[in-house]
Amino acid sequence: MRNIIGSSHGGKDALPRLYADVAFWGMTATQLFGAFNDNLFKQLMLLLAVPVGLGAVFQQDQQGLATIVFSLPFVLFSGYAGFLADRYSKQPIIVLAKVTEIAVMLLGLLAFVYYSVAGYSGLLVVLFLMGAQSAFFGPSKYGILPEMLRTEDLPRANGIMVMTTFLAIIFGTAAAGFLGDWFLDPDTPLAETAPGMWVGSAFCIGIAVVGTVTSLLVRWVPPAQPDLRFRWSALTLPPESRRVLRDDSPLLMAILATCVFWLVSGVAIQAINSLGLVQLDAGKLKTSIMTAIIGLGIALGALIAGKLCRGRANPRVVTAGAWGLVLLFLAMSISLPGKVHLLGYTGSLAALVLTGVAAGFFAIPVQVLIQARPPDGLKGRMIAVMNQTNFLAIMLSGFVYYLFDWIVEGMDWPRSAIFAMMAILLLPVAIFYRLPDDA
Repeated sequence: MRNIIGSSHGGKDALPRLYADVAFWGMTATQLFGAFNDNLFKQLMLLLAVPVGLGAVFQQDQQGLATIVFSLPFVLFSGYAGFLADRYSKQPIIVLAKVTEIAVMLLGLLAFVYYSVAGYSGLLVVLFLMGAQSAFFGPSKYGILPEMLRTEDLPRANGIMVMTTFLAIIFGTAAAGFLGDWFLDPDTPLAETAPGMWVGSAFCIGIAVVGTVTSLLVRWVPPAQPDLRFRWSALTLPPESRRVLRDDSPLLMAILATCVFWLVSGVAIQAINSLGLVQLDAGKLKTSIMTAIIGLGIALGALIAGKLCRGRANPRVVTAGAWGLVLLFLAMSISLPGKVHLLGYTGSLAALVLTGVAAGFFAIPVQVLIQARPPDGLKGRMIAVMNQTNFLAIMLSGFVYYLFDWIVEGMDWPRSAIFAMMAILLLPVAIFYRLPDDA
């Protein structure tokens, strides 16, 4: 499994430049294909969870349930995944995670073919397994970058990784809408139409195979801490991680800021689906384009933020991103009498692109700080802590969305009102959070 291209035995000065580094592009492609599959399946589950038409699976919006099921494995397994990422070389873990993805996609195909037997619960099981596979992939995926790349290349590398990841999100989410409109009739019970989805599932299996092949290009790196012993505290917050967070308040505040960011992001995806399907009556494909288009903005924002950071985390970029999100959410929340959305479908697309740019501005510098700041032997576990807390926030977003949905339904407000509630959630971060100048 060792890829000796640009071997690190000669030190980081001997590593190839970023754009000529085959290992980096292998890692980028591997992440891209994984993100495509994750978002295709997850978005399809969210679309099915919104009650629209006579063939609706549920009578009430159940997007929160799907969000919780996908996020729960990250909360349960990220600590152990971080231990593995520091105890062993991250490269073989990445390869094994991609092989597992092939198996999970095969189960996804079977869940659709035998939907009349397994029902929506079978799809939820596959969604949980997808989350588990991604939970083990995450710490090695992000932890390997500072180990196999030159330090000055990290901001640009993160910008490219996030940009390509969100391009995958765009195509994966849009593909879910296409499959939903093509194969699923809102006025026909899902048990009759779901078996036709095997075509899309087969495509996902092929994507997983290609991602496994590109993972073989990732450079082998030595274990960060080969003598590390497993302790049950690794499943929650290991003592070493607690000490680092206690002694490094900027790192702690960065992780807490990302938690609020992902809490709001988790609610946002569900709110966009609800706005498109219910208030704008846009259908599955156009609604998925709305959800996907925010990824285009994040890709642009990540690329621009990577350049603006110029080798370091830039505090001004983070502050601009946070305030941009608050103001754009407020713009998305406005409806006219009769529940007519102020921006409409086309205006919402433009606002969502800008929202994505603001999200990229916020996320990239904070992620660079969290990657670079921990000691070398703790990077994998610290990124696991970030994953664990972020996905705890995303899991909580399912409950928060249930609450917002209950308020909107009870008050007979338009669906767009949820965006104002998201702006209120993010406002304290915009007001109080500042990245340290020495980040």
